[in-house]
Amino acid sequence: MLLKEYRICMPLSVDEYQIGQLYMIARHSAEQSKGGEGVEVVENRPCHDDEHGDGQFTEKRIYLTRRLPSWVQSMIPKIFYVTEKAWNYYPFTITEYTCSFVPKFIIKIDTRYENNNGCTENIMNLEPELLSQREVDSIDIAVDTLSSEASTGIPEDFSKFVSAKTGRGPLSEGWRETSQPIMCSYKVVKVFFEVWGLQTKVETSVHKAIRDILIQGHRAAFRWIDEWYAMNLEDVRKFEYQLQAETNKRVLSEFHGESETASN
Repeated sequence: MLLKEYRICMPLSVDEYQIGQLYMIARHSAEQSKGGEGVEVVENRPCHDDEHGDGQFTEKRIYLTRRLPSWVQSMIPKIFYVTEKAWNYYPFTITEYTCSFVPKFIIKIDTRYENNNGCTENIMNLEPELLSQREVDSIDIAVDTLSSEASTGIPEDFSKFVSAKTGRGPLSEGWRETSQPIMCSYKVVKVFFEVWGLQTKVETSVHKAIRDILIQGHRAAFRWIDEWYAMNLEDVRKFEYQLQAETNKRVLSEFHGESETASN
C-alpha cells in the first residue's frame, strides 16, 4: 500500500467550493466522455450515516482503456472500466475505486475541506503507523505541472487570470499565504495493488495519475468560477442530473457499439 496526503488550496470558501466542485465534475465528465470512454453514472441518491449525517451516494463506471499506459493496456480486456463509489457528506467525503478484473486493486480516498491554507497537520487523525508512511504533497494549482502523459501542451497561466464576477485572481507567487478567502482540499489517498513484482510500479503510476487529476480538476473549478458562482445547490444539482443523463446516453451507445465490434 502506498499512502499519500494531497493538500490543494483554492481561492474560495468551503461553501463556495461545494458548488464549484459539483459543477466541475459534471462538466468535466461530460467533456471527457467520447470515443467509447467516459463516465456512466449508475446510481445517484441521498444517503445517511449515523456519524456524518445526510449525504449523497454515487456509483459510476469510468471507461478509460485508451488512457492507461501501454503496458497496462496489454494486460486488460478491450472494454475495461473502474467502479467508483462515493459517499459525499460534505465537507467530508469517502471515495473508493475498484476493478472486478483486478480484484487486488483498490484506491481509497478520504477527503476533508477546511477554510485554511493547508496548515492542519493530521486532519484525518491517522494512527502513528500510518503517519510514518504518509507523504504530504502540497499542490499549487498556479504553478505545479502535469506529468508528460497528462499534459495538454498548453500550460494554464493563473498569474493573469481574474474572475469577472468575483474579482479573484491573479494567483501570483505566494497567493496561498495572502488570498482571502482560502480553503484547502485534504485528500488522504491509499493505493493497494498486492501483486508481487508489479506492486510498486502500479501504485506509483496510479498516484501520478491521481495527482494529475487533482491539478486538472481544481484548476477547472477555478477557471469556470464565473459560470457556477451564481448557482445554489439546487441549481447545480439540476445541472448535474441533466449532464449525467446526456453523458450516460452517449457513453452507453458508444460502449455497446465497441462491444459489438469486438465480438465480431
